[in-house]
Amino acid sequence: MVGITSYGAYIPLYRLSRAEISQAWGGPPIPGEKAVANFDEDSITMAVAATIDCTKGIKVQTIDGLYSASTTSPYKEKQAAATIAKALELRRDVFTTDFANSLRCGTTALRAAMDAINGKSAKSVVVCAADTRMGLPNGTKELEFGDGAAALLLGSTGIIATIDHCYSINDEIIDMWRAEEDVFVRSWEDRFVREKGYNDVVIEAVSSTLQKYKLEAKDFAKAIFFSPNPGAVTGVAKKLGFDVKTQVQDTLYSTVGNTGAALSLMLLVAALEEAKPGDKLLLANYGDGCDVYILTVTEEIEKVRKVKGRHGIAKHLEAKQALTSYEKYLRWRKIVPTEPPARPPHGVPSAVALWRDSKGGLALCGSKCKVCSTPQYPKQRVCMECGTKDQMEDYRFADKEASLFTFSVDNLAASPAPPTVTSVVDFKGGGRVVCDMTDRDLSQVKVDMPLEMTFRLLRHVDGINDYWWKCQPIRCGK
Repeated sequence: MVGITSYGAYIPLYRLSRAEISQAWGGPPIPGEKAVANFDEDSITMAVAATIDCTKGIKVQTIDGLYSASTTSPYKEKQAAATIAKALELRRDVFTTDFANSLRCGTTALRAAMDAINGKSAKSVVVCAADTRMGLPNGTKELEFGDGAAALLLGSTGIIATIDHCYSINDEIIDMWRAEEDVFVRSWEDRFVREKGYNDVVIEAVSSTLQKYKLEAKDFAKAIFFSPNPGAVTGVAKKLGFDVKTQVQDTLYSTVGNTGAALSLMLLVAALEEAKPGDKLLLANYGDGCDVYILTVTEEIEKVRKVKGRHGIAKHLEAKQALTSYEKYLRWRKIVPTEPPARPPHGVPSAVALWRDSKGGLALCGSKCKVCSTPQYPKQRVCMECGTKDQMEDYRFADKEASLFTFSVDNLAASPAPPTVTSVVDFKGGGRVVCDMTDRDLSQVKVDMPLEMTFRLLRHVDGINDYWWKCQPIRCGK
């Protein structure tokens, strides 16, 4: 039996009010808000955050595969999963692969992970999905789309939710799409998209699944539907016989928005956070067809909930900060051109240097002296404490508790979110690193404040994304 053994999620700190967007274009106030990734976040950094959340308390060296799903990968020809695996410091022989080009790619990756475990080519596979889709300004998609990520760990032991059945249909339809040259998602006329696309396909797929496995709507504690908006799922759920008020999982539309390929997995994580042992769940994900999964929650779920440090959906929803400027959102997404700073342009990152320092940079690995046990970053040959030479072992700083030793505020440095807060970070147990602080309220920054490390995009130059780690204030508590 294959099932889910752990779960995690990530929602960006910032929320943009839909009223703020609407009023910027002279429209009426619209309720709700959407999650907005910071300027230094993308689908890779969010996938890393969600997978770290998923693997709390788990030895990552036991993972055999990492499947990344996104319709907004930063690269058109370069594997995102390999970058994510390196940031997580997974084994060198972990099988990595990307799934893309469809809003179903998250649940497609889930099916592939199941097949790998059933086929004995892997014992444990993590599936992560993340998206940062954009709709045209002053359009409905801009209001609907939000950013987020989720991760599920699959295996055959310690299962918190068995995957009992899965069923899929494909459907050729041009309802939502983005061509090679497009930045923004396109869509056809609303009624066609809703009735001939979402409604017909989801109802057909779920009905066929229930009939095939001799189940009824009343058998499920929760039905989890991908939905572009709340109105779409209401009609479908009613036609399928589900009670909208008690059985249908909240779509996160009012608090996060439609997170694309990540949405169905995020909703599943939210359902698992509240599920009781014995609950049966139905998951339906739409996009050029429909994937349907039937799951049963087990007693093991209580053990996962006791793991310290997991944030999931609920804690990320609570820990948020308002993005009060629509103009800042436009600048972060590079939707409007702005004058570049009067500075020399950044040099192109060296592919050789990035490759040579991939472990130290992407995984934030330094060294620890075998003689005096002093951690140090970056990796050293000679211990700065006892002077011993070539007696070092790898030491990962990314998951260590940290605090702010000192900092400086730079109002002149070019940044999409000035000012730049350059921080000297001390790690519990030893070690120090200098980095930028992100997702911070400047009025709350003070010496000795607790910090955590977060994987972020440093710069994008000449088509190359340069990733590293920044510090941030503790967001969701320990």
